[in-house]
Amino acid sequence: MLEWTGWALALVLAIGLGYHMRNLRALSRWLGADDGRDPPRMMGAWDRFHALLHRSRREAAKREAQLADQVARWRAAARALPDGVVILEGDRIAWCNDTAATHFGIDLAKDTGHAFTHLVRFPEVGSYLEGGDHAKPVIVRSAERTFSIQLVPYGVDQSLVLSRDITRFEKLESMRREFVANVSHEMRTPLTVVSGFLETLRDETDPRAAARYIDLMTEQAKRMERLVEDLLTLSSLESSPPPSMEESIDMSKVVERLGAEARALSGGRHRIEVERRSDSNLIGSEKELASAFGNLVSNAIRYTPEGGVVRLRWREDDGGAAFEVEDTGIGIAPEHIPRLTERFYRVDRGRSRETGGTGLGLAIVKHALARHGATLAIHSAPGEGSRFTAQFAGPRLRSSSGERGLPR
Repeated sequence: MLEWTGWALALVLAIGLGYHMRNLRALSRWLGADDGRDPPRMMGAWDRFHALLHRSRREAAKREAQLADQVARWRAAARALPDGVVILEGDRIAWCNDTAATHFGIDLAKDTGHAFTHLVRFPEVGSYLEGGDHAKPVIVRSAERTFSIQLVPYGVDQSLVLSRDITRFEKLESMRREFVANVSHEMRTPLTVVSGFLETLRDETDPRAAARYIDLMTEQAKRMERLVEDLLTLSSLESSPPPSMEESIDMSKVVERLGAEARALSGGRHRIEVERRSDSNLIGSEKELASAFGNLVSNAIRYTPEGGVVRLRWREDDGGAAFEVEDTGIGIAPEHIPRLTERFYRVDRGRSRETGGTGLGLAIVKHALARHGATLAIHSAPGEGSRFTAQFAGPRLRSSSGERGLPR
């Protein structure tokens, strides 16, 4: 009897062990598959255990998907940054955005895991990263660009390398310094003259000499006044809203008025010719364009010797219309032409002062035309005269009947 009882107990234990072993194998296969299938159906505690495990896996998968989505969003945001971002783990590249890849010449597919300092093309960056003080960025310069690069540590043995292309800002700062220096220089000479004559007048007893000093001081004061007026005009062009697209400019009247002003400025020393080959009007600011055209005309008068010819022309072509000022003056060497519209740039500084120029006229022309979607073309050669062409596109034109665009 006892022997049969023992065999029965052994059989029950074997069946129970087989049942649990089968459940363990099924659980192992389900866990190993990781294909999203539901857990195998079981009974009792195994079924409850499977349900709990399945719920835990779903929650873990959900958290993993959320984390992957957050990482993808962060990387998309980092890629969109105008600045470069490189993630370093230790000194090795873990990731970078497209801007940083361009700045440092990194190929993320091949360079991930490589030491950043071995790949960077700027020696100053390697010295900066290996140094201990990263509170301030390091400035590095290539042949054409200037970059600001800074290391920002975070986490455990992790850091960001941030890079910014500051070429434009450096140029702007250089232009600002040059502008201040030029204005100071332009103002210093007349101020020195006025101050010197004022000192002389204190002890001057000859009325005729005093009158001559006052005339010279008046001339220098007018020169400073012209400079200030041009500076204010340039500032207004740079800061004011775009010109209205509703104001129509009667170019026939403008050209005739400019011709009269040219004759008055010339005083009979030149032959002034006015040509109107178009009846179209311009849409924009008459004040701004009259100022720009007036600068072109006055330049032609100042730099054309006595007996020369100055032509003012308003014409149409297939692309739109153009206002031209052509002269038979001294001309300009090719190397100077690209810089003529820079503030205070002068081909002959001494001659410009003698003729009363401020060095801002063509800068005003450039800004005024740009605000009207127009361009300035300059054709000149030494001894052969010059031609300045303000070219306007068709949408800026209005026929004399009031219709926009080129007249048919």
